[in-house]
Amino acid sequence: MELPVLINFSLFFSLIISSSSICIILLNFPFPAAAQVPGNETDKLALFSFKSQIIEDPQLTLASWNNSSHFCNWTGVECDPETQRVTGLNLTGRRLSGTISSHVGSFSFLNVLDLSGNSFQGDIPMEIGNLGRLQVLNISNNFLGGQIPGSLSNCTNLRNLALDHNQLIGIVLPQLGLLSDLITLYLGSNNLTGTIPSSLGNLTSLEELDMSYNYLNGEVPSTISQLKSLLVLRLSVNHFSGEFPPSLYNLTSLEFIAISFNQFHGNIRNDIGLRLPNLRRFWLPFNSFTGPLPNSFPNASKLEHIDLGSNNFTGKVPEDLGKLDLLYFSISYNHLGNNEHNDLNFITSLTNSSNLNLLNFASNQFGGILPISIANLSTKLTELYLSQNSIHGTIPREISSLQNLNTLYMSYNYLNGTIPDSLGMLPNLGRLVLASNHFTGRIPDSFGNLTSLLWLLLADNRLQGEIPLSLTNCERMLVIAIGENNLTGTFPPEIMSISTLLAINMSYNSFTGPLPENIGNLSHLVEIELAYNNFSGEIPNSIGNCLDLSMILLQGNLFRGRIPNLARLRTLTYLDLSRNNLSGNIPDFLTTLSSFFYLNLSFNNFVGEVPSTGVFSNITAIDISENRELCGGISELDLPACLEQEQKKSREKSRIKSLRIILIIVLPSSFIAIVLFLLSIFLIKKRLKKKPQNPVSDKSLNFYPKISYEELLHATDGFAPEKLLGSGSFGKVYKGNLNGTEVAVKVITSCSSVDFHGNDFKALVYQFLPKGSLDKWLHPQNEHNRLNVLQRIDIAIDVASALNYLHHQCETSVIHCDLKPENVLLDCDMRGRVGDFGLARLVTKFGMIENGNHFSSLGVKGTIGYAAPEYGMGVQVSILGDVYSFGILLLEIFTGKRPTDDDISPENSSLHHFVKMGLPERVTEMLDNSALCGEVTGNAETWNESWKYLTNEQKESLIYILQIGVSCSFESPKDRMSMRQVYKELLMIKDLFLGTGFNEEHKLLSLRNRDIEYDEGV
Repeated sequence: MELPVLINFSLFFSLIISSSSICIILLNFPFPAAAQVPGNETDKLALFSFKSQIIEDPQLTLASWNNSSHFCNWTGVECDPETQRVTGLNLTGRRLSGTISSHVGSFSFLNVLDLSGNSFQGDIPMEIGNLGRLQVLNISNNFLGGQIPGSLSNCTNLRNLALDHNQLIGIVLPQLGLLSDLITLYLGSNNLTGTIPSSLGNLTSLEELDMSYNYLNGEVPSTISQLKSLLVLRLSVNHFSGEFPPSLYNLTSLEFIAISFNQFHGNIRNDIGLRLPNLRRFWLPFNSFTGPLPNSFPNASKLEHIDLGSNNFTGKVPEDLGKLDLLYFSISYNHLGNNEHNDLNFITSLTNSSNLNLLNFASNQFGGILPISIANLSTKLTELYLSQNSIHGTIPREISSLQNLNTLYMSYNYLNGTIPDSLGMLPNLGRLVLASNHFTGRIPDSFGNLTSLLWLLLADNRLQGEIPLSLTNCERMLVIAIGENNLTGTFPPEIMSISTLLAINMSYNSFTGPLPENIGNLSHLVEIELAYNNFSGEIPNSIGNCLDLSMILLQGNLFRGRIPNLARLRTLTYLDLSRNNLSGNIPDFLTTLSSFFYLNLSFNNFVGEVPSTGVFSNITAIDISENRELCGGISELDLPACLEQEQKKSREKSRIKSLRIILIIVLPSSFIAIVLFLLSIFLIKKRLKKKPQNPVSDKSLNFYPKISYEELLHATDGFAPEKLLGSGSFGKVYKGNLNGTEVAVKVITSCSSVDFHGNDFKALVYQFLPKGSLDKWLHPQNEHNRLNVLQRIDIAIDVASALNYLHHQCETSVIHCDLKPENVLLDCDMRGRVGDFGLARLVTKFGMIENGNHFSSLGVKGTIGYAAPEYGMGVQVSILGDVYSFGILLLEIFTGKRPTDDDISPENSSLHHFVKMGLPERVTEMLDNSALCGEVTGNAETWNESWKYLTNEQKESLIYILQIGVSCSFESPKDRMSMRQVYKELLMIKDLFLGTGFNEEHKLLSLRNRDIEYDEGV
């Protein structure tokens, strides 16, 4: 009678298999052992249900799941040999796609469920909570969404719970604190929000806790101090705040702490090495920690990885770090060091760390001579970063002993001497960055031995000589940046054999000759910058074969002929051919390149009709000025119609023809005409001696029409008070109207005359700029007068462009001497113009002082807050004084603070210091709230709210702008950037903000080499 009972139960079970309560029924039913147990059918049916939800199985993992074999033999299924019940389901890394069947909750004997490394979607089934025997649940690295099911708290035997690398939302459930046997809890890389529940302090067996890469906030609860077995804590890339969690100091078992990319602040306790003696990895980068580095690190004798980068640490680096066997030590982007000679003593200590693999102390305040002991660091060292400090001296030849060195960054220091040829003895060197130093001499021929070299960045030094042909041996090269040096010679055609090249920058040198015809071989080239050299000849047509080109900068050379065919360059964004001798028509293919952001053809000899479609339809995207034979185009260009241009040419030809005929006819009588002419000159001179003359210069006669005093009197309604725009040190400014043209600001003509009483009268007549000065827009009286972010960027670029022209492109350099918001005027399109040259100085190239160390008794008034500090000590004016003023102006544009504002705290002492100390962590506190732009930041009312609307690139661009302002306004003139650099970087920053073409390679060549990388420890 026993068999029918079993059969009837089997039928009953098949009817209720879909019920979520089946697990509870089975747990309370006493089954006999062996293959006849009806629970086997339960597991088999649950497995078939699981398979039915799989929509992709590229590895045919579940092909064996059929009736031809017992399910305990199916792939990924593990059974108890006695009960034949499923105890494990392990399908990790099988590339399965689909949803997780709710019938997974029917495996009542299941101990292990591992579905990690697949593509499961949908929610985590609530029925998993029925698996009371479950010890391991790993469903990480899938695409699961929804919230963490609360039913998991029923799985009280869980020891390992891994839900990381999914798309889970909601909070971290307090119920997880009921899983008292948990050893590992992985919730990282999801979209979880809220705080860490204090109930997790009940997980006293927990050894590893990972909540990194989420959106969690608040402070770390004090109950974490109860996790006495905790070895690993990973909370990186969230929004946690508060001081370094005090509860962690009591967890002596901790081996790994990773809390980077959060908003933690305050000091690190000096005794941390004593309290956490078992630490192996200590990662805190990208927070706001302050104070000195703890001296007790060496007491944590197992420490291997220390990353404290991008904080606000100050003071000296402990000199006994060599007691640790460090593998990784990064303290970049802090305020460590005091610009003193002993700042780098810690390097000598680190020579004892024989396994050191990475050393990064870039972007600090380290001074002193680069110690020769740097060559005695571990031979296992692969990456060495020391850029952006104040380090002097030479690179020791012995550095060649670092045979495994792959990356060497030394840019933006004061290193001098020649570049040692021993660097060519580093066989693994892939990235060599020595830009912005004071290196002299030639580029070493030995660099040709660096067959693994990818980046060679030597820009902004004082290098001489020609490009060594040995570089052609660097067949894997991606970037060559040797601009802003004193290099000469030609562009070697042999370089074109490096087919991997992505970017070439040779701008601001003295290269000559033509571009190689084989430039088209560089099929992967993205950027080529050859501006301001002496290249000549025609631009090769083969450049049109470089199909990946995004930027071509050839301005300031001697190129002639026509623009080559670039029609196939569909990704071309920047094309600058200005200030050459190019001629011919503007080719139509330029209108078809839809990726264009900026096109500059100015100061050439182009003729004919300007297109009006494509990039030529946007007046702000093109510059075709100083091409006198152009016509047509959009109305904003204000060019003559092409029919009028042709008629003018025809009339000119007729005039020349007539002139030839007249000359032939009158030639016999020319002698008589000359005699009569000389006689008339004599009589005129005699008559002029008896009459007063108007002192009109030859230049005004040649270039500007004469304007009489009477005309100006009428134009200004008799210089009426209501026409008064303002008063300055050199007179008053009135608004007027000359023949329908509003005048006041930009020079369009000049007047030199006498008034109605016979007194001398001189005036400058300018174009009237209706938007007034920048000052009233930065500090408006009402909310309507405010500038958005893009307008501020454009104005900054306009001013930088003007100063770059005055400093570097005028035949005689001009120093403005009084740059401030009141002297920046805005036209109707809100574009900036620099005015008021009352204090300006002219200085020849030969006499230009750029180091600011010459003294003069000549006083410069300037304006307090904007005038360079060296002027107060009697230093002769220089273009670097203007750079300082621009730096302060740039900071004012984006912070909305005047340099003399009372709310700049005493500890910051200046606008420069206020911004410098706040970057990058407190950028939202410093930016001007009125710069909010609806198109960019939604309806947010504060920067803190609007920050989340900005892309990462937009955030970076605003930080970069403030960093440029800081770099321009350093107290020491030699530390400041040039306006040439500033203008270029601001253009690139605008690209970055708009998201157009500013790729990773572009960053390499700009923005001061901010490309220090961090490993997986964030």
